[in-house]
Amino acid sequence: MVNPKLAAKTRLLCFSEFAVLHSGVTRTPLWASEHVTYAELLMDIARKDNFYAEPRLPAEERAELADYAGSGYDRGHLAPAANMPSDTAMRESFSLANMTPQNPSNNRGLWSSIESRTRDLAQQRGEVYVVSGAVFSGANLQRINERVLVPTHYFKAIYDANTGESGAYWVANTANKDYKTVSIKELTQLAGIDPFPTIGEFSKANAMNLPQP
Repeated sequence: MVNPKLAAKTRLLCFSEFAVLHSGVTRTPLWASEHVTYAELLMDIARKDNFYAEPRLPAEERAELADYAGSGYDRGHLAPAANMPSDTAMRESFSLANMTPQNPSNNRGLWSSIESRTRDLAQQRGEVYVVSGAVFSGANLQRINERVLVPTHYFKAIYDANTGESGAYWVANTANKDYKTVSIKELTQLAGIDPFPTIGEFSKANAMNLPQP
C-alpha cells in the first residue's frame, strides 16, 4: 500500500482462487489478486449468480445486499466470475467483499471486454498474475445507501512472470469507455497502490503491449 490513507480498517480475505484486500471504510475491496492459468480457464464453470454479504467481515464494515438495491449501480466483480475454475470458486466470487458499485454500461461493456482480453492473454501465454483494483479519488465521492463508496476508477494490472512484462488498464467508472494503458510505475502513482511490489524496476517502468478492449 503506497497511500497510507487506504490502510485504515483493511482486512485481507483469502478465497480458494483469489484474495482481496477489503476496506471497512469504503465497504468494498481495494484490490483482488489472481493467478490466471490456461488450464483453469479450460474448466468453463457455469455462472451461478448468488450474491451474498461476506460473513467474515464485521457488520459495520461490510456491504449488504440492501445497499445495492435500487442504487442504479451494478454489483461489479473485481475477480471475475468467468475466471473461476470450480463451483466453490464460482460461489465465492459472488461475495460482496469482491464487489464495488459499478456503472452498468462500464461493467457490462468496457470492463467486461478488458476481463475477456485478460483471459485471452492468459490462454496465449499459459499464465498471468492479475490484480484488479478500485480507486476512490477526489473529495466529492458518492455513496450508495449512504454506506458504500462508489469508485471513481478501476485498474487491472497484469504481470507475466515468464517474460517479466507488466502493464495495466486504467478505467474511469463511467459509461464513456474512458480508459488507457499504463506502466505499473504510472499506475502506482495514479492509484496509490503498487500491485506488484517485488517485480523489477525495469518491468514497472515499461508497459507491456496489452490488447485493445
